[in-house]
Amino acid sequence: MTDVGLVRKDNQDAFAVDTETPTGQTICVVCDGMGGTAGGQIASRIAVTIFVQELKKLLQPGMAPEQLREASSYVVSLANRAIRQEAEQAEECRNMGTTLVSAVSYEQGAVICNVGDSRAYHITKDGITRVTKDHSLVENMVDRGDITAEEARRHPNRNLITRALGPDVVAECDGYICPLQKGEYILLCTDGLIDTVSDQEMLFEIVHGDDQDTCLQRLLEISKSRGAADNVTAVLMQK
Repeated sequence: MTDVGLVRKDNQDAFAVDTETPTGQTICVVCDGMGGTAGGQIASRIAVTIFVQELKKLLQPGMAPEQLREASSYVVSLANRAIRQEAEQAEECRNMGTTLVSAVSYEQGAVICNVGDSRAYHITKDGITRVTKDHSLVENMVDRGDITAEEARRHPNRNLITRALGPDVVAECDGYICPLQKGEYILLCTDGLIDTVSDQEMLFEIVHGDDQDTCLQRLLEISKSRGAADNVTAVLMQK
């Protein structure tokens, strides 16, 4: 699901879901572009395209989760290089960048990577757990104990990120191995959803809502009911 929201004129988010990989694995990726309308859209689309395209070339049968994490990190660096090269050639793209959060399935779960403040959640019938750590100013403040996680959601500087593809010469991404049981979920989403919908609301609509096929649409409607000041994008993977 992706939506421009109620305030922005353009959607600078991008996502991809690819199940036609050489190994039968699923690749999911979500990006939130920044740096002006044109630049943000270009950066997020480059990141999504390069990530999927290059990771598919690296997938081999029987890859261990750690190998998948290394492969994901490598293709993130390729996406970063492609964004920087594009930015050097076009004036309107000079300051463009994007977040990235991805999930690649393996037999026992999913391997997650992230740069920036787009998130991955692990959702089960018993609860919701954030897998990723935001690379942001307010996350650093939470770590220091200056503010609470709830205060971070409303902080005026909550959108200031400390890592991104494009601005950083070397794109450092974090990687996580997330075992999954049958029926469990990985939710990837941009901050447009995070800023307007609580973790518990995500859990309820995905696990306990009336119709699983429309759960992301219901989350979008909640976001819009609260103003949806940013683009809203989410991808849901179920084992």
